[in-house]
Amino acid sequence: MVELLLLRHAKSRWDEPGTQDHQRELAPRGELAATRMGQLIREQGLRPDLVLCSTAQRAVATWRLAVAGLGDAPPLHYDDQLYLASPDRILDVVVKRGAGTARVLVVGHDPGMHHLAVKLAVTGERALRAALAAKFPTAGLALIVSAASSWSDLAAMGGELRGFWRPRQLGPPMA
Repeated sequence: MVELLLLRHAKSRWDEPGTQDHQRELAPRGELAATRMGQLIREQGLRPDLVLCSTAQRAVATWRLAVAGLGDAPPLHYDDQLYLASPDRILDVVVKRGAGTARVLVVGHDPGMHHLAVKLAVTGERALRAALAAKFPTAGLALIVSAASSWSDLAAMGGELRGFWRPRQLGPPMA
């Protein structure tokens, strides 16, 4: 069994003219959402065995804030291939880096994260799957659990959407 957590980067700033897309920082609202998602990961007992993170500044900052809520930081690998990656590219990175792990968390971007989550979530609560299909917001987190015995089997088998959390439904970060 493998578990894939997909965390879309938090809300980024658009108010800094001349900033390259890869270098955009988080907006204050994004900082709060990333912190709250880290708390949620801890509260739900979803600490990953490995984190794969895009090298974009907004993704790096999202994970930096989220991991602060976990206490003990899991192993982390930054990967340029995750920057604006397609669903297939994201899975390729997970297969390549995730060997020997049961739970991987990917911090990445839309539309690839959204398309991958919808593609893999072949079962699960209907309302949760409908919410995921409608929108994967910034700092959204999806948990897909699969009976696949390896990451390479995940694409063919898909899995069950066991959780889909959106920052607005969680409220402000706790102290």
